[in-house]
Amino acid sequence: MAKDETTMQTSSPITLDHLIGNKDVPSSSYAELRDPGRLTDVVGLIAQGDAATVDAAVRAAHEAFQSWKKTSYEERAALLRTAADLLDAEANAVVEIMARESGMLVGTNKAEIGMAANIVRDNAEAGEEFLKPMEVSDAESWVSVEKRPIGVIADIVPWNAPIILTMRKVAPALVCGNTVVIKPAPTAPIGLTLLLKKMAALFPAGVINVVHGGGDVGHALSVHPLVRKVSFTGGGAVARQIMKAAADGLKGVQFELGGNDPSILLPDANFDDAIPKILGGAFRRSGQFCFAVKRVYVPSEAYADVVARLEAETDKFRIGHPLDQGVNFGPINNRGQFDFLKGLLERTRASGATVRELGTVADPASWDNGYYMRPAIVSDIAMDAELVQIEQFGPILPVVKYDSLDEVIESVNAGELGLGSSLWTRDFDEALKIARRIEAGMTFINNVGTSRLGQKNIPFGGVKQSGIGRESSPIGLREYVEYHALNYHK
Repeated sequence: MAKDETTMQTSSPITLDHLIGNKDVPSSSYAELRDPGRLTDVVGLIAQGDAATVDAAVRAAHEAFQSWKKTSYEERAALLRTAADLLDAEANAVVEIMARESGMLVGTNKAEIGMAANIVRDNAEAGEEFLKPMEVSDAESWVSVEKRPIGVIADIVPWNAPIILTMRKVAPALVCGNTVVIKPAPTAPIGLTLLLKKMAALFPAGVINVVHGGGDVGHALSVHPLVRKVSFTGGGAVARQIMKAAADGLKGVQFELGGNDPSILLPDANFDDAIPKILGGAFRRSGQFCFAVKRVYVPSEAYADVVARLEAETDKFRIGHPLDQGVNFGPINNRGQFDFLKGLLERTRASGATVRELGTVADPASWDNGYYMRPAIVSDIAMDAELVQIEQFGPILPVVKYDSLDEVIESVNAGELGLGSSLWTRDFDEALKIARRIEAGMTFINNVGTSRLGQKNIPFGGVKQSGIGRESSPIGLREYVEYHALNYHK
């Protein structure tokens, strides 16, 4: 339970319990959650679950499923549309606590909740056509292929965009008639849980459940016999653990994992348009999102100019606590990621690349009281450098010079990640030719993300080790149904 929810924009810690069967369930132990931009501040006390907690939540979801699966699409869609309106209405109440727990900017959090509400609406709409049975007949027989819900879905979600990434799982699961048990990330559970608690109250008890904890809770969900599918967004190492755990029960899995998204500038690109969009795609959320621009490829003849312009724009960032006035660049979310990024930066500098850490520190006196990094532009770097070939998941952007597109495509496709990518050119036909050579789940042309039309129709996900399955769009609904075929012989 969030005790004294009216104080969630102050410095008072919030005590967060589990939510099982629409009831707050306390724990025998709670973990402190600290503000990543003000480490001396305790933001929340988060309940720590165990196998018994997971069992109670899964059984509540399983019991609710027995009646929820019998509801009509129209009933479920109406509730989801109401839930989307609720998300919009409650956004202002949680954006500041989200900033304090995750380090993300208030404006970013507000935009995230708005996008999450649209995801819920889109899934409610997509379900109408998707859930209709496929029917054919001839003189001898009639065939119908129906779609049925799977059962209890375990949703394990990350910290970097928790509202969007949860709704990508919850909305399609619910519109198809499933029930859910959600495990928020330990370093960003508060805003999400407060919204889920209000959302759950719209639905029958047990349709939406929330359990908190670490890897042991995720494991308990993955092996529970009543969980029919595990949907996870995060890193490949954890995904492999989940897959192994789920294998004994022959559970389905859906994974949205990391990316090492390239952004390729062609010689005819509109650099004035491309450069600010690339920087936004690289440094939004301080670079901590799966389809951020992770590397930029620039033609040799434009390289010096593009690097200079990227550096000049990056130097305009003001780094500090997301609730402090004038700050437009927040901290890294957690110690593990912070240490990884600092080490990567030092190895990159030692390799001989040119590293420029840029931006203005808003409050030098509090710099060491948070996981702060200045955004870095890295130039004079080889295509096979560590920073170019791995996912950094943070504010370090390598800018790579190229002489031929063939060498770019070879570099882009060399690794095992293939989530998103972007191309910049005025030539539509050339863009399509190049895009079709890139090993990725998505390619954005002259931008670094989806349009509103794309949000409704693009199946979000990647190839190779960037994931299994897809989220969003009618194609994403396929993850949450089983098929039942009927064949009547006349």
